[in-house]
Amino acid sequence: MALRDLQIDWLHCLVAVVDAGSLSAATVQLHRSQSAVSMQLKKLEDAVGHRLLERGARRLELTEQGRTLLGYARRMLDLQAEAQAALQPAVLSGRVRLGVPDDYAATYLTPVLRRFAPRHSGVEIELNCEQSTALIPRVERGELDLALISRDHARRGRLLFHEPMVWVGSPQLELWRRDPLPIAVYEDISLARRGAIHALALQGRRCKVVYHSSSLAGQLAAVESGLAVAALTQCSAPAQLQVLGREQGLGPLAPMQVAAYRSKASRGNAAVDELERLLVQTLRMARGVG
Repeated sequence: MALRDLQIDWLHCLVAVVDAGSLSAATVQLHRSQSAVSMQLKKLEDAVGHRLLERGARRLELTEQGRTLLGYARRMLDLQAEAQAALQPAVLSGRVRLGVPDDYAATYLTPVLRRFAPRHSGVEIELNCEQSTALIPRVERGELDLALISRDHARRGRLLFHEPMVWVGSPQLELWRRDPLPIAVYEDISLARRGAIHALALQGRRCKVVYHSSSLAGQLAAVESGLAVAALTQCSAPAQLQVLGREQGLGPLAPMQVAAYRSKASRGNAAVDELERLLVQTLRMARGVG
């Protein structure tokens, strides 16, 4: 069978549908009708000779061949964007209002800014560190241009990777033996808080909130001082704390879906375009995500 060239538009449709979770959701990002998106995917499937997507219980799911192609598709789209950026003579300038939660800032944002800053010294970055639940409405109101968030539903932003959640405690104290379990949590609407309490409820494990704080520093202070155990993103758990699991009677936690979320008002802003591109590319490469 003669292989056909893979057109960028087809690959763009595949990536958009996977990230959005459905054909209808992808139409907003692609500015195409649902029938047009469906036709592009059909052309791609015909070109590779494999079915790439199957309709699951709640969303479209990749076939084995689809998962294989997705990684190549992302790399091809990234390479195209790099080529376009390299050939643009204009020097970027302006300001980008960027948001990130405390627990993602050092691990995930630092390598992105390390790549961005030397290339685009004319762009001013205004950084806002808050919980995702605070960042999301600020992006929607146009107060922030771009944010790295833990998304609250499948259609929020562009999915980058899944960040594991872990229970942590002070290794000198065995607070996990207590009943009810003393826990430190974020604010009431926090996704991490809801996930932690839900996981304990599924185990039938009683708990008591003894400390709450909207900051990562506050969570760490509570755990290190022996007040409580806490549920943290794996990337933010310091080495001096003990990761707790089944041996301590604590079951698994659902991971966070880390996504890039951009405001509608920033569309067409070249500086935001470039920072978003580097954010997506750097973090997907670092996590080995296709």
